[in-house]
Amino acid sequence: MTGRAALSVAEARARILADAPADRPVEMVPLVRALGRTLAHDLSSRRTQPPYPVSAMDGYAVRAADLARLPVRLTQIGESAAGHGFSGRLGPMETVRIFTGAPTPDGADAILIQEEARLEAGFIEPLRSVPKGNFIRPAGLDFAEGRVLLQAGTRLGPAGIALAAAMNHAELPVARRPRVGIVATGDELVLPGTAIGRDQIVASNAFAIAALVEDAGGEPLDLGIAHDDFASLEIAIGTAIDAGCDILATSGGASVGDHDLVRPALAKAGMELNFWRIAVRPGAPLLHGRLGRMAIIGLPGNPVSAVVGGVLFLKPLVRALSGDLFAGADQSEAAILGAAVDANDRRQDFMRATLEPGGDGPPIATPFEAQDSSMLSVLAKARCLLIRPPHASAAKAGDPCRIIRLPG
Repeated sequence: MTGRAALSVAEARARILADAPADRPVEMVPLVRALGRTLAHDLSSRRTQPPYPVSAMDGYAVRAADLARLPVRLTQIGESAAGHGFSGRLGPMETVRIFTGAPTPDGADAILIQEEARLEAGFIEPLRSVPKGNFIRPAGLDFAEGRVLLQAGTRLGPAGIALAAAMNHAELPVARRPRVGIVATGDELVLPGTAIGRDQIVASNAFAIAALVEDAGGEPLDLGIAHDDFASLEIAIGTAIDAGCDILATSGGASVGDHDLVRPALAKAGMELNFWRIAVRPGAPLLHGRLGRMAIIGLPGNPVSAVVGGVLFLKPLVRALSGDLFAGADQSEAAILGAAVDANDRRQDFMRATLEPGGDGPPIATPFEAQDSSMLSVLAKARCLLIRPPHASAAKAGDPCRIIRLPG
């Protein structure tokens, strides 16, 4: 592509993801390190859960037929607790004291909860009849041995990790986390906490990009600040290659000014350019290409543009390289406008907005008046990006809209 035509957001994201390799290296990780990782293979259970019928309540294991005609008196012949089941068999007019999660004794077919029983002169007197199966969890109620319960491409959260543990897996096969080299560019940049010259500003983009990468399941690698010269950029690019980065994410220097050297420096290194302009606001000068096995995402230098570009394009790419089968799914959701907005031009707009509960309906998104792409103070207060399609008509408060929630 020559880069002359600005792509739509959807086209750009599709092209980025289409270029991502489908096969990813797989590694085994212990359960305690599996949070946020993506399963590389289907996971089947190594056991049945529960492995035998268990009680769902504290009470008494009984034969339902013995309680069909009350009053009756049952003889307690033992006790069954979790980890310490009753080893005998229940006979007519007998009962076993039982606790939640304990194995149901042989011969018992129901649980009489303790609130519906009275202890009288060494006997148990049921206060009501119970049906067969009352408060008994049958073997295999949750799952059976050999059943696939977690599919490849699943991003593991607390519930998935708990399920894998219950399935008797101590380690899980996951896609290796994609390594993302991050380079901030610009002679004006200095690190936070260092001396700041008159013409300099504090670098912030790399920290936001690293957070987005980590939130998406990637491994960020800070490659520092590159100056506005070919030598400095060549060192950063070479470091990313030597580090085995799957993605090189740059911020700044991707436009067409005299000091915007990122694109020509990457081209000199051998990058195959995919595109470099998108019909989006903020963040039109965004490039994508490939340098050998390493994907290139060139984000704008303006802080808000860099974050918005990271949310729209870098995070889905990281998710795709993490093995997520739904990395390209629509990130947006329905909302209601909290304030009027003007008609939009040819670019898709992502306005920073607050987000409040909408009662029984969708949440309410209210855009900030100030939408300048340099204003981090506004971005930090925003909870979502309000999407304005290209050529959208003016809209009023109460109209439906679409949003993308911001991380955090």
